[in-house]
Parts: sequence; C-alpha cells; structure tokens
Amino acid sequence: MLVLLGFILAFHVATAALLFIATIDNAWWKNDISSTDIWQTCYFNGSNCDDKNILRYGDCIKAIQATMCLSVIFCCISFIVFVVQLFRLQKGQRFFIAGSFQLLSSLSVMIAAAIYTNQEQTFHQNLHGGNYGYSYILAWIAFAFTLISGVMYIVLRKRK
Repeated sequence: MLVLLGFILAFHVATAALLFIATIDNAWWKNDISSTDIWQTCYFNGSNCDDKNILRYGDCIKAIQATMCLSVIFCCISFIVFVVQLFRLQKGQRFFIAGSFQLLSSLSVMIAAAIYTNQEQTFHQNLHGGNYGYSYILAWIAFAFTLISGVMYIVLRKRK
C-alpha cells in the first residue's frame, strides 16, 4: 500500500510540475525568430521580450491565462486536500474532494489548450511559419495526467 501511495504522490507532483512549466515557460509557439507563450513574445535576435502583441489578442488570451492559472491552483489545492484526507479520512472512504479538485484542474487546462488551439490562426497571423512548442504539448499531457489522477483519487479507498 505504501508503494501505491508513493506512486500516487509522485504522479501528482509530476502533474503539478507539468502544469507549472506549461503555464510559465515561453514555448507555446515557436518559429525561427521568436517564441510565444500565453504571457509574452520573445525574439531570439536580441533576446528582448514584448507583451504588447499578446495584449492585442484581447479576451481569448486572458481566458487562456486565467484557466491555466486556475488549473495550477486547483492541482495544488487537490494535493493539499489529498494529504489532509489521508490522515483525517475514515477507513473505507473515498477521496472525493481531492478527486473533484483534480478533475476541475483537468477541465481548466483542457479549456485553455482548446481555446489556444482554436485561436491559433488569430494569434500567429503576423508570424511567418512556426509550430506548437513544448509548453503547448505539455499542457495537453498535463490534461491527460490530471484527468487520470482525478479519476484515480475518486476510485481510491483509504485502507489501513
């Protein structure tokens, strides 16, 4: 049982790390001259960053920023609640509250990545070419991990 518990805790910490990297790092979109994330655009020639391009996208980018921040917050709350429930929950009960917060985190990151995917042409119309960066891919991987983790918490029963 301790091995399973250790795996669940490590999986949750890895998921939180993926969410932090996807939210903070500047690699949602990359081309030869710049890299863009949900906060700013950085150019490789002078290593200067500009947030004016991001601000002109309006409400879509604000929704992406808000939902990615919410996903990180929900994931951290879920971890804290899981640890508290681990010591306070009666034997045989399920981790519904921790699982619910983790599923909310999953929903938030899915919404952010879906909006970014839908608005990709609008966001990058001035950039010539390019591909999705690793932070965007990590956001989708974090979605899968938080979904799996949330379901795992709801299914998991506290044993002695």
